[in-house]
Amino acid sequence: MSTTLDRNTAVVARNTALNVESRINHAAVVASLKKGIWIYFILLIIEGGLRKWIFPSLATPLLIVRDPVAIWLLVTAWRNGYLPSNNHFYAMVFIGSCALFTAILVGHHSLPVAAYGARILLFHFPLIFLIGKVFDKNDVLRLGTIVLWMSIPMFLLIAMQFYSPQSAFVNKGIGAESQGGGFSGALGYFRPPGTFSFTTGNTQFFSLVGVFVVYFWLNIEQVNRILLIGATIAFIAAIPISISRGLLIQTVLTGAFALASISRTPKLLGRMLGAGIGLIIIVALLSNLPFFKNAIEVLTSRFDTAKESEGTLDNTIVNRIGASILEPFVNSELPFFGFGIGMGTNAGARLLIGRSDVFLIAEGEWGRMIGEMGAIFGIGAILIRMQLVLKMLIQAYKRLKINNMLPWLMVSVSFQAVAQGQWAQPTALGFGVIMGGLTIAAMRLPEQEQQYQRYQEQQALLQQEQQEQLQQQKQQAQPTAGV
Repeated sequence: MSTTLDRNTAVVARNTALNVESRINHAAVVASLKKGIWIYFILLIIEGGLRKWIFPSLATPLLIVRDPVAIWLLVTAWRNGYLPSNNHFYAMVFIGSCALFTAILVGHHSLPVAAYGARILLFHFPLIFLIGKVFDKNDVLRLGTIVLWMSIPMFLLIAMQFYSPQSAFVNKGIGAESQGGGFSGALGYFRPPGTFSFTTGNTQFFSLVGVFVVYFWLNIEQVNRILLIGATIAFIAAIPISISRGLLIQTVLTGAFALASISRTPKLLGRMLGAGIGLIIIVALLSNLPFFKNAIEVLTSRFDTAKESEGTLDNTIVNRIGASILEPFVNSELPFFGFGIGMGTNAGARLLIGRSDVFLIAEGEWGRMIGEMGAIFGIGAILIRMQLVLKMLIQAYKRLKINNMLPWLMVSVSFQAVAQGQWAQPTALGFGVIMGGLTIAAMRLPEQEQQYQRYQEQQALLQQEQQEQLQQQKQQAQPTAGV
């Protein structure tokens, strides 16, 4: 009898030790993957600075500085059973693998160009799901707090770039180029790129800042108020300084998403009114500063110039989307498998013809994908990205019912970045991955919140059952009363 008890005790102790060890390994793997995601994000922010100011001679290799991190994340996730498993992931990997071989066999026949193009679908796209699987809402809020801290020095940098000549060090271009890194703006001013290789990075960064500024104003107890005010000033001032129509439109869109959330969470109305008053005060104060007035004039001129050359904003959007799809068909006879994946990127153009300032296929993202991979694979990849963002949109809207508006605000920036972001450009690719991953991660509540949510659901179900029982008792009592 004693021997049996000792044996059972030993089995229980061994199983307990294995469970503890399993939990420790699980926590270590998750912590390691989270560090890798943070490294990916930090490299995204500083990548352009490395190429412009620190290692200009390595500007070309640094184009793929985040690729080793992406590969390490996927390999580590695969070894430990964390590799994403869904139809979007498998379908995109299949298309990317097929496109890699068709580009080499019947396309442009260049392995480096094909590998550069295929890495977008094989290494970076899956990270959207891995971030969503490893991160949760608290991790997204931590990253959002860091983004707020980053916004202040980033604004100071783009203000220096805005008011400095293109020959200044802060406006240095990529590599050893002598001309500046700014892009044509209006009234003699150039669009500043910040720490990024191109101005689109600056636009996407402050679009992300806008999401967290709005969220924290509506949840002000979750952030340092002084930091929030400073980041809000930096964000609002950055809109005209950036000379970016895209940033202004994205800001309006994020605000519209915030207002739309009232339909599901009416109690936010009071906070929104308070946040709106605060934003009006900040804008009024900034309007008295000469640098802000001047930037507003430049941005207004930029809109007027674009209207003359491209038509109204609505026409511009429609034309860009339509031309993005039709361009590879109109400009040339499109082969069945396309011209080869990677050919539509700037790096691919440099490898193939020695120039990176031309678009060999199409400037728009959808046109590039169809031109590179052919109608079937190209449209298939587009549909996968569209289906993913539509699913994120629906799921984010559902989260408003449980008072989680973070994914809803995140999808206001991730929708375009994932669906039609120009992933041929490394910075746009990085922001598409980060924004998409954070949107999914924001839907995952931490364990304590999950337990509280389950408790609330159980209480609601219990109340519903009690009401049904009372209703049944009343119905049963009615015939007796009638007799």
